[in-house]
Amino acid sequence: MSRHKQKIDSHQTSLFDFLADLQFKKQSLPMEGSLNIQQKLRISISQALKECTLSRYQVAASMSELISSEVSKSMLDAYTAESKEYHRFPAEYIPAFCKVTNCFLPLEIMAKNVGMFVVPGAEALRAEIQRLDEQEKKIKIEKKKRLSFLEQIDAQL
Repeated sequence: MSRHKQKIDSHQTSLFDFLADLQFKKQSLPMEGSLNIQQKLRISISQALKECTLSRYQVAASMSELISSEVSKSMLDAYTAESKEYHRFPAEYIPAFCKVTNCFLPLEIMAKNVGMFVVPGAEALRAEIQRLDEQEKKIKIEKKKRLSFLEQIDAQL
């Protein structure tokens, strides 16, 4: 039985497209197996290794150093081989893998499937500032409502 290799689009979708897709998924019932990301994850890891300037040996060595546990080139090969479907990439290796390869697609795949998205540090800070601005705006509106109500009460006295 032959499996066709699928390429994962490495271009990040826009936030609007992501949220529209998420809204659609919330409205529909989750299908059995809809969160099985094994193949997508395997493809993303293979793609990251191909695009990385480091060799698989160097990636394995750097990961081993970061997680204080042995990761070998043959382990990386097994994790990415379609024929080795029972060799799965451990989730606890993903942060080290992403840091070493400078590819965050595996992390993005995992996050997207639970309705989250990965945002680089500076962008996350900008999003947090925006959230605070929105909270501040809501607080000002509520304050104005209360001041208006207070004026009405004072006028009646």
